[in-house]
Amino acid sequence: MRNLLKVENLDAGYGPVQILWDVSLYVDYGEIVALLGPNGAGKTTLLKTIVGIIKPKKGTILLDNIPINGQPCEKIVDLGITLVLAEKELFPLLTVEENLLLGAFNKRARKRIEENLELVYTIFPKLKERAKQKAGSMSGGEQQMLAIGRALMSDPKLLLFDEPSAGLAPLYAKILYNSLRNLMEMKESLGILIVEQRVMHVEQLCERGYIMTNGRIVYQGEITASSQALEFFRKYLGVR
Repeated sequence: MRNLLKVENLDAGYGPVQILWDVSLYVDYGEIVALLGPNGAGKTTLLKTIVGIIKPKKGTILLDNIPINGQPCEKIVDLGITLVLAEKELFPLLTVEENLLLGAFNKRARKRIEENLELVYTIFPKLKERAKQKAGSMSGGEQQMLAIGRALMSDPKLLLFDEPSAGLAPLYAKILYNSLRNLMEMKESLGILIVEQRVMHVEQLCERGYIMTNGRIVYQGEITASSQALEFFRKYLGVR
């Protein structure tokens, strides 16, 4: 498979404080990849570096074999990367549909508003039911669906998720990940990188993943119950 995203030997941080050390990973077209690790491991810093919020100190970030490190955020979004943060950052006084339409701000997405809106409503039928409801009156799980739907309206090639199940009830977490599986079946050219703390949330969704701790990748490979994977999960994630 061709790499959609390739990160090579990346160093990054905040001013003089270095957080990421020689990080390398990749996501192929049509693949969902997990990035696991404890709090403070550097996972969110990596996502913010990929989308241009943080400028790398060293290394290369390639999207579809095109270097994007150092590019401004808006350019990276135009090229096809969208980040869904754990905070959601919705507009609570606007309706569900108004929030969704705000996601279609780049030139490519504006040409496919109706197509992408139909995709969002197919993946998340509850959003169609609540299209005229104010976003701020929805439950946490519904707001997470809306945040993902808005990201899809930007017509991305690559979706980055920062702990999408954080704060969700188990039922909503299950619905969320089932929806992502359905999304990949409908949009096979898409790539997804999911940051999570708990392997239980992604082990049925992702065949392959990485573990990060102290700003370094310490494991890459399958995240099923192989003996090698379980050894790393016990050591770095507290899995029994």
